Amino acid sequence: MQSCCLNSALQSKCLQSINFVCMNLFIKNMVCNRCILVVKQELGKLKLQANYVSLGEIELAKPASSKQLEELDKNLQQLGFELLDNQKQKQIEKVKTLLIKKVQTGDIEEHFSIIDFLSKSIHKDYSAISRLFSEVEGITIEQFFILQKIEKVKELLVYAELNLNEISYKLGYSSVAHLSTQFKKITGLTPSHFKKLGTTHRKSLDLVKNK
Repeated sequence: MQSCCLNSALQSKCLQSINFVCMNLFIKNMVCNRCILVVKQELGKLKLQANYVSLGEIELAKPASSKQLEELDKNLQQLGFELLDNQKQKQIEKVKTLLIKKVQTGDIEEHFSIIDFLSKSIHKDYSAISRLFSEVEGITIEQFFILQKIEKVKELLVYAELNLNEISYKLGYSSVAHLSTQFKKITGLTPSHFKKLGTTHRKSLDLVKNK
């Protein structure tokens, strides 16, 4: 009985001595599942173990050295990504990532509220987030979200067997007319004209900016 107690005490002491410190990194321009795969490969090359890799964020099992971070940043930049070290930039990238993920689900409610969505996800005052985003990016969060939706419309028009009614429903538009008006305002083309042109007018999501 005493031996069991000693073993338990020893096991507890060992567990307490383990350092469970993780390290979170934020990556700019991660917009799809292929990006996640590429970033995982770069981590592997530097022998950095990740608890998870998601769009825009990595959690390392233990802190990386300065040399490893410099090497990772250099490698990522060559692939079109960027390791963020500024708190404001990290916040903005988190907003972008959340909105891109939402659009990519193809499941946006008609009365979807960006304010409620981001406030609950980031746990910060929306007006402060919105002001910071506009100052740094030169466009509003709402404009960014619309641009992302339009790129998703393009994707669904070219690659999916969906009609405009189905697309407008999936992306939270009140009607096909609403979708078509917004699409033409931003692209200069009607959805049907764009579909005939194919993929030539699509943009990479990380390059989507206001005109």
